[in-house]
Amino acid sequence: MLEKVLIANRGEIALRILRACRELGIRTVAVHSTADRDLKHVRLADETVCIGSASSAESYLNIPAIISAAEVTAADAIHPGYGFLSENADFAERVERSGFTFIGPRADTIRLMGDKVSAIKAMKDSGIPCVPGSDGPLDDDEARNLFLAREIGYPVIIKAAGGGGGRGMRVVHKEADLLGAISVTRNEARNAFGNATVYMEKFLVNPRHVEIQVLADTHGDAIHLGERDCSMQRRHQKVIEESPAPGITEEQRNFIGNRCAEACRKINYRGAGTFEFLYEDGEFYFIEMNTRIQVEHPVTEMVTGVDLVKEQINVAGGEPLAYRQEDIRLRGHAIECRINAEDPRKFIPSPGKITQYHAPGGPGIRVDSHIYSGYAVPPYYDSMIGKVIAFGDTRESAIARMRTALSEIVIEGIKTNITLHQDILADPNFQKGGTNIHYLEHKLSQQ
Repeated sequence: MLEKVLIANRGEIALRILRACRELGIRTVAVHSTADRDLKHVRLADETVCIGSASSAESYLNIPAIISAAEVTAADAIHPGYGFLSENADFAERVERSGFTFIGPRADTIRLMGDKVSAIKAMKDSGIPCVPGSDGPLDDDEARNLFLAREIGYPVIIKAAGGGGGRGMRVVHKEADLLGAISVTRNEARNAFGNATVYMEKFLVNPRHVEIQVLADTHGDAIHLGERDCSMQRRHQKVIEESPAPGITEEQRNFIGNRCAEACRKINYRGAGTFEFLYEDGEFYFIEMNTRIQVEHPVTEMVTGVDLVKEQINVAGGEPLAYRQEDIRLRGHAIECRINAEDPRKFIPSPGKITQYHAPGGPGIRVDSHIYSGYAVPPYYDSMIGKVIAFGDTRESAIARMRTALSEIVIEGIKTNITLHQDILADPNFQKGGTNIHYLEHKLSQQ
């Protein structure tokens, strides 16, 4: 059992990790930038260490400073949360080499799944269905690239092997644009990710985004915890997530979920992870794996009753999974709305002091947030300031409870995207379920 965990993150996920550690009787170390002295988890942690200035590069991305903080506080392990260094294989390796436990997968696994080309190959070897594509990186043979696109069929999408978060992608609708798109995407990938490798896939026109949550331990066991639908997106960034996904049958869930669990065993995976798929016409197509806890993990926790963060910590400490596959039963429905400090129409960040805050409540409502009255949202980091999760026996009940919660929440002093969520929840097509990943962008363009 781990005795002291350093939390290498900020905001709501840092507070979420701290609470899990408290339940497990584990002491905590909060590292923070100079701009984050007043974060809630910093105030609550057993020990705190300032690791740099407001800039992420000098604080939350500063590997030597984080390792040093773990050393001076005699921490046993480091939890990276999501974002920042959570999927940085070099960081995971440095943590382990420095004598600490990394609460996440091994560095070689992060590297394998972080490169989209090697990840797709690994998934194909494990029997996971993938989007038809180039089956490897594109080279400089223009004739071959044109031939591949014709074989796949337009439209195609050019993707950076090291990309993520919606970056490093370009859709090509006709042959005349292909070679230029490959060149531009290569340059963008080189500048953004330090890896110019790109590959080609069939561009699915009306897919949904459905992902499978997995857990794996160091004893060779792995399970899946059902699926989430994350199709309500803007600029490839998720806005609302839910579990289970509307229209997915138990047979489909077990088919793809069991293959994901088997893939975890084959690649010797450790900890929590998410297999992301495009889903169209009843078929799943693997796109990538996130080797960390997800922002949207609470909806899975609500419908399964499994605390994913506590399982992460226990697995990192060498414990076997507390659950077997037959223990996992999805009950009811959960929906999550990401609350951002931003203009709900222009989507411009809105940092500043929160003059008044009141969290919603009632049956089935959960709020994961680090904000409080008087807290100043800094301008240096992601604009997400919390998540509201609603659970109900049915999807209709969860939607109704979420609409009530959004009408109750009070956040004054800054702008938020709450009205956007209210608009989405009132949308007849969302209420029906099964909208594709382009739906919200199209809806917003009509306003």
